[in-house]
Amino acid sequence: MTAHDDAAAMAVFQQDLTDAIPHLRAFARSLCGNPSEADDLVQETLIKAWTHRERFEDGSSMRAWTFRILRNHFYSERRRAWRKQEQGGEIPENAAVAGEQQSWALQLDDVRRALLDIPDEQREALVLVGAGGLSYEEAAEVCGCAVGTVKSRVSRGRAALEKRMSTGVCLQASPGGAAKAAEDIVDHIRNASAERLTG
Repeated sequence: MTAHDDAAAMAVFQQDLTDAIPHLRAFARSLCGNPSEADDLVQETLIKAWTHRERFEDGSSMRAWTFRILRNHFYSERRRAWRKQEQGGEIPENAAVAGEQQSWALQLDDVRRALLDIPDEQREALVLVGAGGLSYEEAAEVCGCAVGTVKSRVSRGRAALEKRMSTGVCLQASPGGAAKAAEDIVDHIRNASAERLTG
């Protein structure tokens, strides 16, 4: 490889990493439930990705690679916080994830609470496949499980969201049935994240 090839490869890597940021933010918010903590998580992910860019395999998915970094960092920090709590330390801020009021979208706050109410694995799979736009195979790679497991988690997650919406956890269900409403939730999260980034 020449210096010119290295510079071109670096530019492509940098652009792909930049393009992944909105998706990383949406995924981080689904894990954390706190926009400030999510932004910190994304920043740590970007630093780790840049520091270890030589580990990125050309031709693979930048989103899947960075989602895996983000997910691993999130769960490592969560385990560290739990250990600290067990040893008599303070209760970490994210121990009980509580939704913050969002002045720009009250309905999104209800959607976020409903998403935070479903099991972590289901929420993670829904966000990776729905809002993140990853294939089932890429989501399985990020989660470190089989493709069938991801499909099952997405299906169960959608059913859990449908149940919460039909019992009034969200303010209103969308016309067209609960399955359509679950899809609308994922679209709403994706759009709200994009609006937040540009606004």
